[in-house]
Amino acid sequence: MNKNLEEIIKIYSAQSHLEFNKTLLSYSKDTLISIFSDLLTMYINDKNSSTIREFITVSMAGYKHNIKKIGFNGFKQDSIGNAINCEAKPKNFSTQDFIDYKNRLKKTKPANLNGGGNFTDYRWDRYERDKKSSVNMLVSGFIDGQLVYILEFPFNEKSFMERIEQQLKKKFPNGDIKGEWLRSVDFNFSHYKDAENLKIIFALSSGKLKPFENYIRRDLYEYLAKGGL
Repeated sequence: MNKNLEEIIKIYSAQSHLEFNKTLLSYSKDTLISIFSDLLTMYINDKNSSTIREFITVSMAGYKHNIKKIGFNGFKQDSIGNAINCEAKPKNFSTQDFIDYKNRLKKTKPANLNGGGNFTDYRWDRYERDKKSSVNMLVSGFIDGQLVYILEFPFNEKSFMERIEQQLKKKFPNGDIKGEWLRSVDFNFSHYKDAENLKIIFALSSGKLKPFENYIRRDLYEYLAKGGL
């Protein structure tokens, strides 16, 4: 961590705001830029929190981010004032993890970006809620904090719902059981790639995408490289 960033974090946490402001004012513009850049890099690549990646995904798709842990991740209004909700599923790929794997410092190869995501602690009742809400899914991919893509499609796409139902039926063949949840319901690009209403909200141009080719699943990479066509 940047030494100046270490200092300013400690001052912010343990001393007065007056001392914090005084310290910031003592730094040069270049030092402040360096501190801010390092802080953002740490935050956006944080493996224990996806908050900033979620915010980027939701806001760039035109929704207002919901900072609360309860409910959908964002919302907007249509032309007649009806609320449209969204559920964001951001993923970040670390090239350092890939390097560590190649150097045998990690046993498991990091999974490529596959246009996927997961729902935690899921049940039939939550599934029915999501269906009735007509929520839109926002699936995004980052590499070392660099936004690569944001895809949007309705939750109610048939192939996507079939993927969720398949996993719920395996865990709860006779319906929900009190006090039990399916810890993770996962999906990837193959489960919605043919969706009629799938659209690209953001994608790197083919030239900027090329260096990341080895970190993105083939079918997703080709879809993005062709602009979704």
